[in-house]
Amino acid sequence: MTLVDSSIRERLRQHYNGPDRHYHNNAHIAELLGLLALHHGALDDAEAVEAAIWFHDAIYDSQAKDNEAQSAALAADWLGETVAPDRLARIVRMIEATAGHGVGDALAAGEAADTALFLDMDLSILASSSDRYEAYEAAVRREYAWVDDATWRQRRAEFLRQFLARPVIFHTAAFRSAHETAARANMARSLKRLEAG
Repeated sequence: MTLVDSSIRERLRQHYNGPDRHYHNNAHIAELLGLLALHHGALDDAEAVEAAIWFHDAIYDSQAKDNEAQSAALAADWLGETVAPDRLARIVRMIEATAGHGVGDALAAGEAADTALFLDMDLSILASSSDRYEAYEAAVRREYAWVDDATWRQRRAEFLRQFLARPVIFHTAAFRSAHETAARANMARSLKRLEAG
């Protein structure tokens, strides 16, 4: 069973198929759905996580500051008639959590665990092979084509420094064990390149 029916999935695919989508596109959603299948048994509410995956980047404007909130609002609107209010609120909170990639302190245990795994899946690209990581960074750069090179280097470097300063990048023990070292190596290498100009 899925909370996101075929008509909604098709409408979302149109969002993710925009010409300005070089990373935050249908391929990203497909990859996360593949990870969902791998980790399905570890989730408290896999259907809610699936819905969060489908909607979390539905609104993506690199010049906006509220994409996550707008994507969450879209989920609330499109799922509002078919998903129970408590479950819909959970989906909305998961989508909103992608703004800072942090798990809220006040969440019930099952929701907190699902949110942590969802966020880790979303960040798994950071631990990919060096070639794939560089392709990801190039794709994100194309999404910010309106930003001049000097500003891009400064802002991207700030983003990388903030993540590298975290005690851990991944929330779950499984992802930390499998991916933390590779993610930090990729990000440190990228930061060094950006700082060198």
